[in-house]
Amino acid sequence: MSEAEAGTWRKKVIYRFAIASDGHYGQPGTASDDFYRTIVEKINGFHKEQPLNYCIINGDVIHNEKELLVKAKQHLDRLSMPYKTGKGNHDMVSSEYWKEVWGEWPDLIIKEKDCHIIIANTSNEKGDYLSPDLAWLKDQLELSKKKKNVFLVLHIPQIKWTANAIDTPAFPELLKQYTNVKAVFHGHEHDQDGVKMHNDIPYLFDSHFGGNWGTGYKGFRVVELMNDGSILTYIMNPVEKINESTHQVRR
Repeated sequence: MSEAEAGTWRKKVIYRFAIASDGHYGQPGTASDDFYRTIVEKINGFHKEQPLNYCIINGDVIHNEKELLVKAKQHLDRLSMPYKTGKGNHDMVSSEYWKEVWGEWPDLIIKEKDCHIIIANTSNEKGDYLSPDLAWLKDQLELSKKKKNVFLVLHIPQIKWTANAIDTPAFPELLKQYTNVKAVFHGHEHDQDGVKMHNDIPYLFDSHFGGNWGTGYKGFRVVELMNDGSILTYIMNPVEKINESTHQVRR
């Protein structure tokens, strides 16, 4: 792509965010400090060339032990764009302690001019695989009804597509009522980096940037909302673009 073509493309992007999951800071036998330093460096490098509105870390920030959370945060605080964290099953701390560290509860919403991003908790202090709080989620979807673009972020998949997913039929049924939901993002499954469709909604998996299993690379996903309402998304692995896909406006 020429510089002129790149400039034209950038003008079409009205909102861009990165999403990475499963850092597993402190997992025994892994180079988790190196994993964190690398992902922060690569996301910051991407941001310097193609500015990100946000970065989202979609769960399993740490590997089980409560005292690791502050240390992982010290790494993530080096990100040069605003960021938020979702809670995963290996983030085995109470909601109260999570709020003490991050300043926000595990269920939260990012309100931006062009979109809302809803991050819903799917685990607890014991590491159980849970459904999100559907009453809270419905409230957020109602709050977001006037937004053209709503994205959902959940660590654990709620449709039994994959080995470690759970089955929550009420979840896709709820989303079906809101045509402005443009995509759902999952972590948890380190070996998954593709997209699955349900009720015309893309459900995207974001691989991993830490841990001891999964895809052969450790990277992050980029999501670009275009001015025609379509979504372009791809994985950075972490320096080359792979798995690019476009999803048209959902009506």
